[in-house]
Amino acid sequence: MQAVVLDGYTLNPGDLSWDKLEKLCKTTIYDRTAYNLSGLDEIVQRAMGADVIFTNKTPLPAEALAKLPNLKYIGVLATGYNVVDVKAAAERGIVVTNIPTYGTESVSQMAIALLLELCHHIGLHDEAVKKGEWSRNQDWCFWKSPLVELSGKTMGIIGLGRIGRATARIAQALGMKIAAFDSYQDKTLECASLHYTTLDELFAESDVIVLHCPLFEDTKGIINKQNIAKMKTGVRIINNSRGPLIIEEDLAAALNNGEVSGAALDVVSTEPIQEDNPLLRAKNCILTPHISWAPVEARQRLLDIAIDNLQKYIEGSPINVVNK
Repeated sequence: MQAVVLDGYTLNPGDLSWDKLEKLCKTTIYDRTAYNLSGLDEIVQRAMGADVIFTNKTPLPAEALAKLPNLKYIGVLATGYNVVDVKAAAERGIVVTNIPTYGTESVSQMAIALLLELCHHIGLHDEAVKKGEWSRNQDWCFWKSPLVELSGKTMGIIGLGRIGRATARIAQALGMKIAAFDSYQDKTLECASLHYTTLDELFAESDVIVLHCPLFEDTKGIINKQNIAKMKTGVRIINNSRGPLIIEEDLAAALNNGEVSGAALDVVSTEPIQEDNPLLRAKNCILTPHISWAPVEARQRLLDIAIDNLQKYIEGSPINVVNK
């Protein structure tokens, strides 16, 4: 069996091992694969003859699949699988799997890290100290931005799945109350510090809003000027889920006019971020380069699950299949 990894570098820049995969099948690993809209040349050239393809962000549209007659299995090295035309794959009898649960701890931890940075601006103050501002200061301490205590404040979480629940537990440990919105409500989670609510009520009562929902048609652009108008003035917004959940022009305008006092985002609508993205110039906006998934522990889990998915497929009992 022949396998090709189209874009292995972000998953494994050298601190993990491909050995288990290479023991399962003959494997060729590419760090990156270019995507040529006019011809898909490099994808098809590299994947020709392969029975198995692993991809993270390299797209596999129907046009590419049509040129790969040997292909039987696609392993998406991520939870989201929109890079693959799953309908076309199903029509060709190609099994597509994903990695559903590897990043719960790392993504929830990052959401809280983004919030704490927004509340304390630790990087800003570290930089100021190292520039000599403390040693030259007349007083024994100083701060360059307002500092925020989270205890007693309300965090609105849009999407209370595995990651949302993990974030809620950390926020509750900080003394925060949780207002949750989700299409599925597990009432056993409700307690003195957590309740389900409507989306409009969540907007109205939350001091912090955290996005942990999938990207569907009804969630795309859920943070927009109309919904921002329903929020508390000075709300803070955290997104390390999917960039298109936010209308970036609307959020930038709200940051600049003070409707939103701060935002911390690990994802944007087009990645890598484009130089004309309005959030790059917005006030009080922290941006990180889609690293919530990237702790070595989370990437190791991802790789282990990807290999186990393939093993189960070879054994005839595929798991985590997204195009049944």
